[in-house]
Amino acid sequence: MHTIRGIVDKVKEKHPIALGKLLDKARSLPTSAGCYLMKNHLGDILYVGKAKQLKPRVTSYFNASTKSPKTEILVSKIFDFEFIVTGNEAEALVLENNLIKKHSPKYNIRLKDDKSYPYIIVDTKEPFPRLVYARKFKRRSGLEVYGPFPTGTNIGEVLRLLNKSFTLRDCTLREFNSRKEPCLLYQIHQCSAPCVSKIRDEEYKKDLKLALAFLSGNANKSLKSIESKMLKAAEDEKFELAAILRDHLEVLTTFNDSDQQKNAELKGKDKDVDVVAYHQGDVEVDIAIYMIRNGLLLGHKNFNFPVVDMSDDIASETLQFLFHYYSESNDTLPSLVVAPFDNEGRELLSQAFSLQDKKINVDHPNKKFSSMWQLAYDQSVEHQRVRINNQESVFVGLNKLKELLSLKERPVTLECYDIAIFQGSSPTAARITFHDGKADKKNYRHYHLKELPEGNNDFAMMGEVVQRRLKDGDLPDVFVIDGGMGQVNIWRAVLAENNIEVPVVGIAKAKSAKGTEERLVIPNRTNPYLLHKNLSLFRILVQMRDEAHRFSRRLHHKQESKRTFSSWIDEISGIGPKTKKTILTNIKISKDELSELSEDRIALELGVDKKIARKIRAYFDSISD
Repeated sequence: MHTIRGIVDKVKEKHPIALGKLLDKARSLPTSAGCYLMKNHLGDILYVGKAKQLKPRVTSYFNASTKSPKTEILVSKIFDFEFIVTGNEAEALVLENNLIKKHSPKYNIRLKDDKSYPYIIVDTKEPFPRLVYARKFKRRSGLEVYGPFPTGTNIGEVLRLLNKSFTLRDCTLREFNSRKEPCLLYQIHQCSAPCVSKIRDEEYKKDLKLALAFLSGNANKSLKSIESKMLKAAEDEKFELAAILRDHLEVLTTFNDSDQQKNAELKGKDKDVDVVAYHQGDVEVDIAIYMIRNGLLLGHKNFNFPVVDMSDDIASETLQFLFHYYSESNDTLPSLVVAPFDNEGRELLSQAFSLQDKKINVDHPNKKFSSMWQLAYDQSVEHQRVRINNQESVFVGLNKLKELLSLKERPVTLECYDIAIFQGSSPTAARITFHDGKADKKNYRHYHLKELPEGNNDFAMMGEVVQRRLKDGDLPDVFVIDGGMGQVNIWRAVLAENNIEVPVVGIAKAKSAKGTEERLVIPNRTNPYLLHKNLSLFRILVQMRDEAHRFSRRLHHKQESKRTFSSWIDEISGIGPKTKKTILTNIKISKDELSELSEDRIALELGVDKKIARKIRAYFDSISD
């Protein structure tokens, strides 16, 4: 039997003596501002909070005051707490954000920003920098960022035309470094071929500067340059090129004209503004952010969480969320945030931004922004109404799962597993993690499993997966297995061998008179639960199962591809272990697809030199004869 530290933390009724000790400790705290960290009996941090005055705030957890259901459950798990004194409440807000980011406590509200807007980025540290379309990226030294651009604009087409008009490279750095001869784009005058020194660095920089001028508010300079190229091509009787440049000029001019249309309501210095509104319903809270950049309404973002998750009033929860949101965001930040906080709240948020060297002012919805704020508020109300009416709220499904499994609190973290085997070889497993009903991809994992001499052995393979999973600690609230009661019982038996008590359910398809239906297999329940009875839970679990299939197959196919490639690569003389490793690392297409490529494309695809590519090409030619 193994004892796994920190994996299972059962909810217990706290003994009055233990509660009394915590209350005495809380009453001894200073009345200054600071942060507090609630811990369980294993020292794991359950919750991080801030307070303007530590003593009354922390005392409220352990005295006889009325508490929310979530706080009651939290208090039942608290064994001890730490506190950190700060100079003021703004410093406490900054520290709280850093501690939450570091520890990811279970009982802190974590709202995920799934919506991104298009940007164009330029890595000036690359040789002959290129324009890259990106939605998610990390800001760093040497990275120039242009945007964001409104969703629905043809910024992708604009990027393509800027590259062609100013003959900039659009290949990856790997392709750039491996190329020995110009590509086709050079032949048709759409790339200046810096990869093979067809253009000097100074000349390329001039072209790049003209392209970037279009994105940075000086589009007329760029358009005039394209027009000059068009006229010169016509003068030289290169009419086809002139016509292409004319078409480019027309599209870019139209884009620039539409980009110049400013919101009449936002004339003046306030061009980058976020307008924030929130709405507390009976069950959930919604936050809406209307984003204005460069005087244009870029779009909006919506966030929501259950009312029962609140540890403070809605204004304080929203304020904390906004500070975390702007601290973590890679988006271009606003210079002004308009939110319905009182004077104290606006001052607190402004001071916290200043401590992070962020130049963001905070104001209330005055006359200038009143109509925009009303739109944001209406959005928060309607977004919640439609979501609840259509059973799209993930919390409805998670609460149903809580009910089905007789849990004391809503499950937050779910993990789904899928094992893939191909003809008894290359067994792999995939772990998919969902946090509050949404994919948490940073916690996805692949497992390469041992090939067993007896072939398929579900118990042994699941045992290997569980043992390896236990080493990571922090087990989920519920395990979801792709399969029926047999697979569920195998997984439960492996957990029992390790003294682990985490609920396990299975999701399985079954035929009925109405066709195929999805069923939730629950231990100690005679009949499976039909998932169509709760559309929210149906969406969560089916998406997890399908995502686990996709993720598992990806690794499995990669393993099989490498196995297949490895066998025929060994037949080619002159390819050593180092080159073979390079080829297997870079393989992205099938053997048949590779056999159709030229020497140059093979070299590019596999990251090898031309000599090796020629041998591979000769091998394919020999087996096709």
